[in-house]
Amino acid sequence: MRARAIAKQKPPRGALVSEIAANISVDSRNSIDSQDETLPSAMTVALVQLALACGGFGIGTGEFAIMGLLPNVAETFSVTTPQAGYVISAYALGVVVGAPVIAVLAAKMARRTLLLTLMLIFAAGNISSAMAPTFESFTLLRFVSGLPHGAYFGVAALVAASMVPAHRRARAVGRVMLGLTVATLLGTPLTTFFGQSLDWQVAFFSVGVLGLLTVVLIWFYVPKDRVSAEAGFLRELGAFRRPQVWLTLGIAAVGYGGMFAMFSYIASTTTEVAMLPETAVPIMLVLFGVGMNAGNFIGSWLADKSLLGTIGGSLIYNIVVLTTFSLTAANPYLLGLSVFLVGCGFAAGPALQTRLMDVAADAQTLAAASNHSAFNIANAIGAWLGGLVIAGGYGFAATGYVGAALSFLGLFVFAASLRLERRDRSAQAV
Repeated sequence: MRARAIAKQKPPRGALVSEIAANISVDSRNSIDSQDETLPSAMTVALVQLALACGGFGIGTGEFAIMGLLPNVAETFSVTTPQAGYVISAYALGVVVGAPVIAVLAAKMARRTLLLTLMLIFAAGNISSAMAPTFESFTLLRFVSGLPHGAYFGVAALVAASMVPAHRRARAVGRVMLGLTVATLLGTPLTTFFGQSLDWQVAFFSVGVLGLLTVVLIWFYVPKDRVSAEAGFLRELGAFRRPQVWLTLGIAAVGYGGMFAMFSYIASTTTEVAMLPETAVPIMLVLFGVGMNAGNFIGSWLADKSLLGTIGGSLIYNIVVLTTFSLTAANPYLLGLSVFLVGCGFAAGPALQTRLMDVAADAQTLAAASNHSAFNIANAIGAWLGGLVIAGGYGFAATGYVGAALSFLGLFVFAASLRLERRDRSAQAV
C-alpha cells in the first residue's frame, strides 16, 4: 500500500528533474570539505578566481591552439593532417592518465602547493614542445603537457567553490572555467594567427610563459591551506565506488565527444568545405570561443537553478546543433553560425563539475579532477572518430554527424543516471 501511494504521488518527468536538482543544491551545502561558515571577502575571492582563471586560460590556449595549427604541424614533420591529429589524442591521454594519478598521489598535499606544482609542469611541457625536434618527441611532450590539466581544473574548482555560499558554487566554478572559454575566444585565435604568420612553435612557447605567469599569481593570491587529517589516497579512491560518479563521468566522456569531433578539424572544414582562405580559420575560432563563453555564463547560472536539467538540456541541444553543422558547413556564413552554436554547448561544463562535487561525497579531489579526464576522453574519442570518418572519404563536414551520434549516446547515460537517482530517492522514502 505504501509503495502504491508513493507511485501515485510520482511527479512528471520534468518536475522530477527540477526536484532532484533542487534537493542536490540544498543537500550539498556542506559537501565542500574546506568550506567554513566564515567566508573570505569579495576582493579575496575575486583575486583567487582571477589567478585560477589565468591558469585555465593558459591550459585552454595550449589545448585548443593545436586545432588551428594541425596543417602547419603536419607540414613541419611531413605527416598528413589526420596523422597530426594524433597529438590531440596524446594530450588528451595525458589528461586522462594525469588527473586521477596526480589526484591520488597528491591527496595529502596542500591544494595551493599542488596548484603551483601542476602549473610548473605545464609550463615546462609546453616550452619543451616548442623545441621538439621530431614528430615522435612532439607527441610525447604533448602527452606530458596534458598530465597536469585535469588535476589543475579539479583542484581549482574545489578551491573556488569552497570560498562562496553553496547556492553559488556553479557560478564560482564557471568563473574558473572562464579562463578556458576565454582562451578559445582570445588565446587560441591569437596563437593560431601568430603561429601561422611566424611559426607554430611560437604558440607553445607563449603558452609556457602563461603557465609561469600563473605560478606567480597563485603564489601571491591563493591563500595557504591546511591538509585534512583524514585526507589520503584510500579516501579519494572511494569516489570510484559510487555509481553516480561513473555515470556523470560517462556523460562527459561520451556526450561531449561530439564537440571535439567537429572542432578538431575546424581548420580543414573552413578551408576545404567552405572554401575560405586560411586567414578565416582564426575567425572561426573566435566564433567558437564566443559561443563557449556564452555557454559558460548561461550554463553556470542555470546549473545553480537546475543542475540535472542543465545537463540533459545541453545534450539535446548538442544533437541539434551538430547535425546543423554538417548540413550547413559548405556555406561560409551558416558555418560561422553553426560553429558559434556548437561552442554554446559548453553550457554543461560547470554543471557536470558541480554534479561530481555532489555525488563524490568526501572524495572530491579525485572526482573533480576525473571530470577533465572524462572531457579529454571525449576529446580523444571525438578526434579519433572524426579522423576515421574523414579517412573513410565522408569529408570534414561529416564530423558533425559523428558528434550528434555521440551526444545521443550521452543522453542514454544521462537517462540511466536519472533512473538511479529516482530509485535511490524512492528507497529512502520507503
